[in-house]
Amino acid sequence: MFLKLCSLALVLLHVGGELCQGEDRPFGLPFATRSEVIARHGMAATSQPLATMAALDILRQGGSAVDAAIAANAVLGLMEPTGCGIGGDLFAIVWDAKSQKLHGLNGSGRSPARLRLEDFTERNLSKIPSSGVMPISVPGCVDGWFSLHQRFGKLSMQQVLAPAIRYAEEGFPVSEIIAGYWKAGGRALRDQPGFADVFLPGGTAPAKGDLFRNPALAKTLLRIAENGRDEFYRGRTAKVIAECIEQNGGWLSADDLAAHHSEWVDPVSVSYRGVEVWELPPNGQGIAALQMLNVLEPWDLKEAGFGSPLHAHLFIEAKKLAFEDRARLYADPKFAEIPVERLISREYADERRALLNPEKAANEYPVGLPHALQEGDTIYLTVADADRNMVSLIQSNYRGFGSGICPPGLGFCLQNRGELFDLTPGRFNTYAPGKRPFHTIIPAFVTKQGKPYLSFGVMGGATQPQGHVQILMNILDFGMNIQEAGDAPRILHSGSSQPTGEQMRDGGTVALESGFPADLQSVLESKGHQFRPAPGQFGGYQGIMYDAERDVYFGASESRKDGLAAGY
Repeated sequence: MFLKLCSLALVLLHVGGELCQGEDRPFGLPFATRSEVIARHGMAATSQPLATMAALDILRQGGSAVDAAIAANAVLGLMEPTGCGIGGDLFAIVWDAKSQKLHGLNGSGRSPARLRLEDFTERNLSKIPSSGVMPISVPGCVDGWFSLHQRFGKLSMQQVLAPAIRYAEEGFPVSEIIAGYWKAGGRALRDQPGFADVFLPGGTAPAKGDLFRNPALAKTLLRIAENGRDEFYRGRTAKVIAECIEQNGGWLSADDLAAHHSEWVDPVSVSYRGVEVWELPPNGQGIAALQMLNVLEPWDLKEAGFGSPLHAHLFIEAKKLAFEDRARLYADPKFAEIPVERLISREYADERRALLNPEKAANEYPVGLPHALQEGDTIYLTVADADRNMVSLIQSNYRGFGSGICPPGLGFCLQNRGELFDLTPGRFNTYAPGKRPFHTIIPAFVTKQGKPYLSFGVMGGATQPQGHVQILMNILDFGMNIQEAGDAPRILHSGSSQPTGEQMRDGGTVALESGFPADLQSVLESKGHQFRPAPGQFGGYQGIMYDAERDVYFGASESRKDGLAAGY
């Protein structure tokens, strides 16, 4: 058999005259790990293969793209608790084939009504802790599910949540990347109330291939499926959450849970290379990607080439410009008048671009109007159905498992998203009771000539808008397919400008993922860029592209995660 495979390889090398001995792939770019998935009837792409298959099962049962996305999210909350779960928040963009429109959902929760800014300052805190009761805000995920389902669902919630309930009862084998994050999260949070009981069976984190069961989560999901969203926000589950927080000296109350609601919002867009790129408005950071694209559009990046010094330098400087605004101007719009239209306008981009030197790195940029890198972890998934509905959905606890607080008998961890509030008085994102914090998680969507074109997202804190822009540059400037666009090496810039701190003063630092030209770093250093290894990951990406002309879907899931794209 080995000899037959070797002979086949030699034949391919001989027939494909452009190939040479030692190349990694007979077709596509050398760094691509696999081909795109191509299917006609439905497609799902998630960061865990079993979640992808659960989504496809729901589609085959006649469920909508939204049904399948909720099913996959519920499975991921069980299988990838290192990034998501029903104790966290949710955002989504839905393409509705019937109305031929995009709909945005902001499913983020608010801070406790009883927790005051003075409660932090009286404790001499300059930032909100990442664990314990202080960073906990209302979990918005479950209400987000039901808001999406009420408008776009077809199957019952009992059917939609059945795969997650079954896996939670029977158990599933933990996958490799998730196991690594689980071990690290377990070390950090093992002493938080309830955490070890749920996530460290026998006192240790499950290793790759170990079966993990969560019967408590199965019971919680079953009650939610049978009793609806009020089970989580007004019923037994809400009571357990509130009592747990009170017993541990926290502020989130039953009234906070009962008052929660998601909001339907209009996505906002800019034009880039002949397509419309859509993001959700703040309190998320999606418009940072739009600001970056506006700054970059006048340059001929295709001519410069992927991995060229001009490509890398312009991207880094555009990121710096956008993130200065992000640090001070992105927040809950109910508490601040955020000039979104101005920030994503061509005129504003022209003003900001004039500050950029194509030959030299800037140490600082001014905020355009009146970030240590966040190491958040997240899941992103996208689903498309036979009716040509598409869903771009992102969901997260913020840092890994979240706060570490696990209410007894419920099987999940409460998020620590409140850590991203600013404690400096008078700023847009300054902490206040009943306020939604600045959010890093952002779904994205692209339309072309008024039709759906690409549903995609990139996981990983402040990596996300940088990843969105790089994915689009790879596809639209450098001609990559959607799998290659995700597997291509990435650039990551980090600096001191952040939603909870001061303006960047030292130019920040750049990390290059392996795979760029060997001399790229030295050329960028000559322009004044400083380098250090990436403090975290380079993200995780899923995407589905719809080819309207041929009426087929293309799916992709990158190799940095355990994920899978699949269709039928």
